Amino acid sequence: MNLIFDFDGTINNSMRTYRPAFEKAYKCLVDDGLAQPRRFSDSELSYWLGFTGAEMWAKFRPDLSVEKRDKYRGIIGLETERLIRLGRAALFDGAREALDKLKADGHTLIFLSNCRRAYMELHNSALGLDRYFDFFYCAGDFDNIPKFEIFRKFKDEHSGGYIVIGDRFHDMETAVKNGLKSIGCAYGYGCLDELRDADIIVNDVSEIPAAVKTLCR
Repeated sequence: MNLIFDFDGTINNSMRTYRPAFEKAYKCLVDDGLAQPRRFSDSELSYWLGFTGAEMWAKFRPDLSVEKRDKYRGIIGLETERLIRLGRAALFDGAREALDKLKADGHTLIFLSNCRRAYMELHNSALGLDRYFDFFYCAGDFDNIPKFEIFRKFKDEHSGGYIVIGDRFHDMETAVKNGLKSIGCAYGYGCLDELRDADIIVNDVSEIPAAVKTLCR
């Protein structure tokens, strides 16, 4: 079976790098007189994980010009890169064991994320993702079109069926619009309503291999 994995919030504990990176960008907004100082909750920040950077800023600060949005998006990107290089990136506890089990069971693992290739390659270097994943697809390589459309561009390249595994509505949309089975990750950064179309919902990354086995019956 081909298993399409989302990255942030599904296997990657992204808040370890995203919170400090976002806070640095927001401080720049405040320093530039474009925002008031405030503290964001984890749930407020984690909501943005899963969106492309352009989507996030268009929704978070639609009042800003595209040029200004790009400026602050760039700050997040550079700070995230710095933190990853410092060793701050980490997968969720149990993720490596789950991925190892799925590989041992003979599944093909496919990385599909709303990220830039540089972001994926940096995490690959830091975390050894190519130990687990056979193929990598990033929205940045496809002009940031939706995941469900990216899938249609590579679906005929791999034989066998597909299961989509992720924590956000983008992942469930990919499954629904392409007639695929799906596993919703409730421990991630989405809300349960986003996962309402999932065939199975798991509450910990360690539950994914059993869920895959169930859907393969």
